[in-house]
Amino acid sequence: MFKVVNERKVALITGANRGIGLAIAQEFVSQGWQVVGSYRSERANAEFEQLPCDVTDPVSIENLVKQVEDKYQRIDALVINAGWNKDALLMRLEDSDLHQTIATNLTGSIQIARRVSRLMLKQRSGSIIFIGSVVGMLGSSGQTAYASTKAAVIGAARSMARELGQRSIRVNVVAPGYVNTDMTKDLPAEQKAMIASMTPLGRTAEPSEVAKMVAFLSSDDAAFITGALIPVDGGLGMGH
Repeated sequence: MFKVVNERKVALITGANRGIGLAIAQEFVSQGWQVVGSYRSERANAEFEQLPCDVTDPVSIENLVKQVEDKYQRIDALVINAGWNKDALLMRLEDSDLHQTIATNLTGSIQIARRVSRLMLKQRSGSIIFIGSVVGMLGSSGQTAYASTKAAVIGAARSMARELGQRSIRVNVVAPGYVNTDMTKDLPAEQKAMIASMTPLGRTAEPSEVAKMVAFLSSDDAAFITGALIPVDGGLGMGH
């Protein structure tokens, strides 16, 4: 019989040192979860447990998950947020950037989901959430590699949802639109205004708005939601 030794639910969040990942970690903390966040090179200035992980390295993934498993004996929510992108028009896209984007956003995401699912199968419960993107549905000039990986995780997540559902493991994708983070703060004012004008709600999102959706999908209130693609994009990608 699987023994639960930790009274609080445990959330593991990759790429939790800044932006959307940090907001997700803080939201889980505020709701009473035991949170472990991963970072690749720089820790967050935040009050939750943090461990290093390079999601492009299977050994690093194993070390991260094993530490959480040994300490808490369970993972109730896995949020796969770690990502990488370098915009480039197709003709200028370097092979190294293409490979890094795929290794981080797609291969690494599937590998950590696979590893954590082993523990969740023993528990007979769990929530896995991929952080996608509106560009995975719409496409975006200069983002062929990034958009490809974000489209691919939708297929990966839905396949996992079909495989794991019988053990009460749910798998969903949250697809943000443009979010006010370090990645977007340096965009020219004209570009920010253009993005807002394309969005039916007339603005970009705050990281906390994405975080609240992720926390909801990991809660008991979302117990019958799996295989879903949920946009948090102000209507930018509607109909896709």
